Amino acid sequence: MGLTLQEMCDRAGLSVGYLSQLERDKAAPTLATLAQIAQAMDVSVDFFVSTHKPNDAFSQAQGRPRFSLAGSSIVYEAISADYPGSEMSSYILHVPPHYASETVSHDGEEIIIMLEGSLDVTLGGETFVMRQGDSMHYDGKTTHSWSNVTDVTARVLWTGMLSILNPGRTHHMPSVIAANNDP
Repeated sequence: MGLTLQEMCDRAGLSVGYLSQLERDKAAPTLATLAQIAQAMDVSVDFFVSTHKPNDAFSQAQGRPRFSLAGSSIVYEAISADYPGSEMSSYILHVPPHYASETVSHDGEEIIIMLEGSLDVTLGGETFVMRQGDSMHYDGKTTHSWSNVTDVTARVLWTGMLSILNPGRTHHMPSVIAANNDP
């Protein structure tokens, strides 16, 4: 979370010595202490105690959660599992015809693979026309934008690590979520 030990202790109401012992496996927290730490990190206690099971990693096309964000016409399918320690997120994006994102840059990295349709991706001032099967892996600090200039919805597999969106790693979202979907 980018906090110092002292800052975390201040948030959780714990002593630096005790939290240091917990970090080094020299002490075991009570459930109440774990709840204090979870609250300080803005996560549930399950973050520390839940076990990722193999079936949590599996998703079927028909059962994947789909959602859209207010102001965006992109439909997202969540395909990655979110478990303690996971660092990557992955979504299938359904990018509607004539969609254009704003130009962004951020910490993290992204990989996109065209599943269907095409997108014009501008990366560092250079535009690439991506078609089915094409892929791109780039540093999020490089300015980038996407547009679907066709009359057909494009499907894109997006995978990334975007530390700026949630340093505590609860959920990472694609950079296009803040995009302007007006053509």
